[in-house]
Amino acid sequence: MGRRSDRRRVLRVRGDDASTRPDTLAVEEPLEIRVDAERFTLTMRTPGDDFELAAGHLVSEGTLAGAADVRQIRYCDEGRPDPTYNVLDVTLADGVEPPASRRQSYMSSACGVCGKDSLDAVRTTAHWSLDEDDTVVPTSVLALLPDLLRESQAVFERTGGLHAAGLFTADGELLCLREDVGRHNAVDKVVGWAVTEDRLPLRGTVLQVSGRASFELVQKAWMAGIPILSAVSAPSTLAVDLAAEAGLTLVGFARGSSMNVYTGLRRVATGVPDVGA
Repeated sequence: MGRRSDRRRVLRVRGDDASTRPDTLAVEEPLEIRVDAERFTLTMRTPGDDFELAAGHLVSEGTLAGAADVRQIRYCDEGRPDPTYNVLDVTLADGVEPPASRRQSYMSSACGVCGKDSLDAVRTTAHWSLDEDDTVVPTSVLALLPDLLRESQAVFERTGGLHAAGLFTADGELLCLREDVGRHNAVDKVVGWAVTEDRLPLRGTVLQVSGRASFELVQKAWMAGIPILSAVSAPSTLAVDLAAEAGLTLVGFARGSSMNVYTGLRRVATGVPDVGA
């Protein structure tokens, strides 16, 4: 399969010193996803865990609810003399409706989809309710997750250029971590892993992400049945609004012992009396 990192020569300047040297970069390549042999979307991603990426993206689209909804995922280039592994075909199980949009869209590695159409789509296609998930996570555990995420990023350690998403238990045990040049792709890969492991919905878990919390990341967590989403940076207004509607606990600016809890306070144990439910 494709490499996740590659080497390029750079001019390195450090004050008055300059020298040429090889540098390790994160690989970014296109991946075309086809559903039942028809083109669905094109995304820029870091190669690796591509089957999970496709499955996770189809969960967020409302197409998949579990492993039984997929008959097969394969590279279209398999069997060719020089395969690129940049085209995937997802074959859905009998009776599973393909994505309604057939939008044949382009997604950059950093894009997010916002607006009324996406909000309406989530309202009509979410398979699970988060309201009955009574998971409670101490702030002491939430404070550890960003460092645990960072320590487990093998490719980031070499390149410094990848986002990560990690799925944790309420006790802070790492269940799955995926890296990608795109924050949304990293989350899709984690959700896709859950599809292959037949773990949906992901009740009782915490999704920790690098970067900010966007509307689309909240949407992906909701569609996978994840009750708690924590980000190291800020959420957007639409992300907070959607999290409140979904009954999802949204944490932002999770850095060390400090964090902001924007929605779903009942799932966060602060140890401070009379802090909201």
